Amino acid sequence: MYRSGSELYVQELAFALRDRGHEVAAFSTDLGDLAQKMIDGGIIVIDDLEKLPWKPDIIHAQHHLETMIALTYFPHTPAVYVCHGWKPWQEIPPLHPRIVTYVAVDTKTRDQAITEHHIPADNIHIMHNFVDLHRFKERENLPLKPKKALVFSNYASENNFLPCIREACNKADITLDVVGMSSGHVVEDPENIIRSYDLIFAVGRSALEALASGVSVVICGVWGVGPLVTFKDVDRLRDLNFGVAAMYTELDADVIYKEICRYDADDAKRVTQYLRERIGLDHAVDDLEKLYSNVLKVYDSMQGDTEGDSRAHAKYLKKIAILLKQNIQECAVVQGGLQHRELLIQQKDCEIMQKNNEIAMMQASKFWKMRDIYMRFKNIVKRN
Repeated sequence: MYRSGSELYVQELAFALRDRGHEVAAFSTDLGDLAQKMIDGGIIVIDDLEKLPWKPDIIHAQHHLETMIALTYFPHTPAVYVCHGWKPWQEIPPLHPRIVTYVAVDTKTRDQAITEHHIPADNIHIMHNFVDLHRFKERENLPLKPKKALVFSNYASENNFLPCIREACNKADITLDVVGMSSGHVVEDPENIIRSYDLIFAVGRSALEALASGVSVVICGVWGVGPLVTFKDVDRLRDLNFGVAAMYTELDADVIYKEICRYDADDAKRVTQYLRERIGLDHAVDDLEKLYSNVLKVYDSMQGDTEGDSRAHAKYLKKIAILLKQNIQECAVVQGGLQHRELLIQQKDCEIMQKNNEIAMMQASKFWKMRDIYMRFKNIVKRN
């Protein structure tokens, strides 16, 4: 568990549910520094379900590998599956009879789950991302013209979209900073620095946290450029999770500069006030508690289907097996290509070595020595 959007979602939700009196545990096959912070805060975090001291009433699931592990280990426990995106492989929603309902964080993710992964349309609905408003407080009024900007992304580096943003900010006479893993400037408390900026370049959860903090936001990331978030478009962009689906063009410094020029301090304040009435963690937990209760009721009315579970597991394993084999074949092709390249290099090296040997033999021959005597004699005659 590392400091990315869906992992932070788990952390904040776990503490919020715990504070409401629920027993909460988090499970992942790969525990990182975020897991330790949750443990330090009193949350059970495990990488082996045998370590869980009690049987859960419900599985709040995300990421299909861990989801299927939990459903297999707890054969009589229903689940809610939350899909946080439509691009990442680990977000693919698995089909299983005990996943009573599916949740998508935006319309693009919901539509893809229906069309590409065959989730029934009446069994998946949208629950937008939330922000802990007690942490991300609203800053004072923005200046009329932006002076300081921040790239708020784990992916931003000099090798992708950062140079384009820097060029646009230089043109607009705005100083630029960057935080995130790829840039080597990781911050564990972004709520303490965001409010010191006027303009932030971000996507997804990072964009939402910035907007909640009263900062103007341009949607921008590895996959392209989106608009500056305005009050007119805030609902539409929220339905797209302020993410990739909101981007309308490839990375381009001139496009980014045009979006910067749309900056409007008063409009940004309207956006923040509007969102803070709707995106709070408390509201989200209210909705999730209602969802959990409904899932438990629906599951109580369902007849156990052991064979259905087994078939779902078998279909899932088949899908994973196909993906693994494809990956192995691709690796073999790449390796084969590398081996072929190495053979070509070795062949060229042999040819060069052979040519060098031939040149050495020529230079050691009587003919070459006579040629050297002739060339020296010719040069003497020319000088005279």
